[in-house]
Amino acid sequence: MPTVKKVAIKTAERAETPSAPQHAAKDSAQADARSAAKRVAKRTAQAKKPPASKRVSRIKPEPIAPKEDRTRIFALDIGTRSVIGIVAEQDDRGTMHIIATERLEHKTRAMLDGQIHDVLQVASIIRDVKAALEEKTGPLHNAAVAAAGRALYTMTAEAELDVNGLITAEQQRALDFAGVQAAQAKLATSNTVEDPTRYYCVGYSTIRYLLDDIQLKSLIGQRGKKAKSVVIATFLPRQVIDSMQSALHQCALEMRALTLEPIAAINVLIPPTMRHLNLVLVDIGAGTSDVAITKNGSVIAYGMVPLAGDEITEAISQRFLLDFNIAEQIKRRASNGETSKFTDILGQTFEMTAKEIIEPVLPNIENLASAISKTILELNTDVPQAIMLVGGGALTPHLQELVAETIGMAPGRVAVRHPDAVDGIADIPDELHFPDAVTPLGILKIASLNTLHFLSVYVNDEEYSLFNFRELTVSDALLNAGINLRKYNGRPGLGLMVSIGSETKTFPGTLGTFAKILLNDEEADLDTVIRDGSRITVIPGENGTTPTVKLGDLVTTGEEFILYVNGREKHIRQKVTVNGEEADAERVLKDGDHIESRAFSSIGEALLAAGYPPTGRKIHYKLNGEETVYACTPEILLDDEPVTLSMPVHEGDHIEYIADDSPKLSDILHLDELDTSLVIYYEGAEVRIPSATVSLTVNGRNASPGTLVDDGFDITYKRSVHRTTSVSDALLAVGFQPPAATSHVSFAILVNGAPADFTDPVKNGDTLEVQLTDLSASAAPAAAPDADAAAAGIGTTGIGSDGTSMPQAPTAPRTSAQTASGQRVPTLSAINAGMGLGNRPIQQRLPNHNIPGMPPPPTGNAAPAPQAQAMQPAPAPAGAPFPPTAPIPQDTRPVAPAPAKPVRRSISDFIRRD
Repeated sequence: MPTVKKVAIKTAERAETPSAPQHAAKDSAQADARSAAKRVAKRTAQAKKPPASKRVSRIKPEPIAPKEDRTRIFALDIGTRSVIGIVAEQDDRGTMHIIATERLEHKTRAMLDGQIHDVLQVASIIRDVKAALEEKTGPLHNAAVAAAGRALYTMTAEAELDVNGLITAEQQRALDFAGVQAAQAKLATSNTVEDPTRYYCVGYSTIRYLLDDIQLKSLIGQRGKKAKSVVIATFLPRQVIDSMQSALHQCALEMRALTLEPIAAINVLIPPTMRHLNLVLVDIGAGTSDVAITKNGSVIAYGMVPLAGDEITEAISQRFLLDFNIAEQIKRRASNGETSKFTDILGQTFEMTAKEIIEPVLPNIENLASAISKTILELNTDVPQAIMLVGGGALTPHLQELVAETIGMAPGRVAVRHPDAVDGIADIPDELHFPDAVTPLGILKIASLNTLHFLSVYVNDEEYSLFNFRELTVSDALLNAGINLRKYNGRPGLGLMVSIGSETKTFPGTLGTFAKILLNDEEADLDTVIRDGSRITVIPGENGTTPTVKLGDLVTTGEEFILYVNGREKHIRQKVTVNGEEADAERVLKDGDHIESRAFSSIGEALLAAGYPPTGRKIHYKLNGEETVYACTPEILLDDEPVTLSMPVHEGDHIEYIADDSPKLSDILHLDELDTSLVIYYEGAEVRIPSATVSLTVNGRNASPGTLVDDGFDITYKRSVHRTTSVSDALLAVGFQPPAATSHVSFAILVNGAPADFTDPVKNGDTLEVQLTDLSASAAPAAAPDADAAAAGIGTTGIGSDGTSMPQAPTAPRTSAQTASGQRVPTLSAINAGMGLGNRPIQQRLPNHNIPGMPPPPTGNAAPAPQAQAMQPAPAPAGAPFPPTAPIPQDTRPVAPAPAKPVRRSISDFIRRD
């Protein structure tokens, strides 16, 4: 189904004859025109048929002589298929008398769908029509035309007028035109079209009149205070109108009036007195079918169907392989029921009846009827009372019956209308009694009623056409060109706002200048009247400027005074800053600048003015890949007393500024021994036991907590997880050595006064105590004490049933003992004997304070002899039992004196493996 362009319009009480666009002459009317030409030739013997084109002219035997008081009107219907011209004169009673007509067909397809595609070719046909008419009527200088509504837009608007006394016809007309101008302004602001300046108003209809809010059919002769007119205006793209004006100018013709083809047709066949009926008029041309609908006394809708007579011609051309112009001739003969003889592109000759030609293209005719019916129902929302078909395409065979069938009406309610009689036009000649003459007759009638002349003006060197319905001014031209004069006015300069402390100061910018309007190179205003050909130039105004304000215009520098920093005399002056930066008096301020100007009231401000950072140096470095800042907070003394930065300062004060510019890793990382060790108390002394390790690198190299830090260092700091410290670790850390096996001394371990085993944990702040007991006094004289029994508390003393100690029988010295699990472990005496230590005095072992990455502290003792190192047993895997058959190493060699005594291994190193 073809797409349909439709325009809905509000119901109205009255429709005014508008000035609107032109439409192409209807194609199928050409056959009727030729038939009429033959009849006229027989009667008058004056018909001419030049070979270039087929032409029919009519001149009355006794033409009415033009009189000075009569108005001559030239109506020109520029159609898709042909051009029809009518010249008439209007007498003093307003009746039009036709004095000459002329019709010519286009030699080529210079127009498609009512739009001019070849301006020069169309102008050639118009020129021939004009020349033929001028032979009978004299010179012609302007023409009234109509446009097709293929790209039609409508706008409904209203206008008001304060009246005093009787309302005249001129006042009513001025009110209508004001409504048209309001519709034009509405289109410009509606965003309906992309560029409203590219559209012309081509016609309007008055929907209703109101006088003091009472609806009336006409305002003429009424009295009231406020009159209102509601109109619907139609707009077409400038391209449609400009191409038509170009064709007219090629023929030395000006556009007298412009209307829309459906508006022209409806004024011929449906007078205002019949518009209370729901009637539909369809003007079927060659390229488009225009629809107009009346109801309740007004034209309520306009529409357009993009299908017409050319669709049938094209179907015949395709079906029988014919040239388009030959197919057009065959269609016209078939419409008259005539037989046609033709030769196709293959050279085959056919002779066919009208029925044989029409039947193959009947589906195309049905498609045209269906599209027309669909558009009528969409615009009218219901089946109308009657449908009138006009235009050359209305003579298409079977179209009348198919329209009635597809819309659901009785065949008698759809008719093809001929302009036999038109109100206001006298003596219509025979050659105009055809459906395709409705539009040119409508153009003639509208031109006689509404002389809406076009005015051509130039705005900024671009041409615009305006309806000359009243005295037009510059504002009308700017509105038509879509120019908002406010946008051409200069904008005010930006103001300047600055803050001085907590106070804000504002400096306004200068005002912009107004746009200038030149009319024909002379200054004008919006109310200046324009004429045809006027040239309007809009000169944009200049923008205002931002004020120039310098810092010295607002503030002055402060007084100078003396301070002594680290014994040096410093002269400091109150500084003025802009956005935190010191600035001089010549600095030009910008919007939003913040100005600070105040005396030095604190030590921090004074130090900053003297060049000493109050908060110290900032060191930027990376710690484990993240950017970090460390502030080297200085120590500040005033008269040898520590002070804060906020304390007041006075002239002559002596300030000591002690900077900490060389921080160490331990300072920035806050390393403390408590982070890597725990503290216990042994024999009244504090002992630190390592519980974690620390790894430090600077720029990829190992470092220690004492390494100095500077800007840009890349520091890596890792610390191991704290491990649990046991009693055996504590005994090893304090340097406890178990008594020798021959000492006959036993020991007990106490943590915070409670007995503890080697594997028990110790916590930070615990007290470790070892109690020794001499067993020699309680041993039997005759009994030879066992080497292992001498060490009490390790299983050498039995407990009797009465709770007393029971010494065991003397046995040979043992080198190992059996545990409850059946494993054998070496005895303390065997350990001491195997390491060659014997009964040497106990040497206290100091805790190891070495931190990874730091050099070990000096001990004063040489490293253990290689021989002693070799004697130390290798550590067994965790949880592995001591080998029960492992021999106890015996050192039979004499002990050589060494500069440093070997460290005695703790028994805990062996007991923990059990």
